[in-house]
Amino acid sequence: MQIIRYASLKAMPWAGGATRQIAAGPDDAASWDWRLSLADVAKAGPFSPLPGIDRIITVVEGELIALTVDGVEQALEKYRPFRFSGDSETSATLPTGALKDLNLMTRRGAFKGYAAIIELSKKRPHPVFADQFAVLLQGSATVSPAAVEPADVDPVVTTLDSTDDSGAAAVPPVVESLGKFDTVVGADAAPEISGRGFLAVLSVDAAS
Repeated sequence: MQIIRYASLKAMPWAGGATRQIAAGPDDAASWDWRLSLADVAKAGPFSPLPGIDRIITVVEGELIALTVDGVEQALEKYRPFRFSGDSETSATLPTGALKDLNLMTRRGAFKGYAAIIELSKKRPHPVFADQFAVLLQGSATVSPAAVEPADVDPVVTTLDSTDDSGAAAVPPVVESLGKFDTVVGADAAPEISGRGFLAVLSVDAAS
């Protein structure tokens, strides 16, 4: 179970503020084919062109960003992902002031990105599958390893006195608390997030 803590991310300056890379692939290489990042946007202005890159931007702190993409203005409210092409001529204004946005960028023809904002529940943990990243945007949440299905549990191990077949006390599942903008990295044995608040789930799929 891997957690990328927001406090560990290095801030790098850019024309509009600062950006923090969460993950990139393959293997965080400089010439990435996909990249996930959080950006502080303090100034209005043009976006750098990114030919061949598809982008999804989501305001995660602040109220509103106004993007002009190839001459068409789009008002993007908080928690509403917006997909556009890095080939487009794009600029931004900040009608309600500075903000933070979550960015997923994928190289066209190599990967396809998806973004969704979900509301967390304590009763129904949300799994994070392989090739997914889950970013806590708001609220209080914990993450734990995937629950073991009853059919997969050794009946000798599952005893009333919580000991295994060697007589040792059973080890309780690891539960980690998440802070704002911490990221859970998905896996085949999908970790599960539960709590109250909002979660961004980003998927990076290989292009078919």
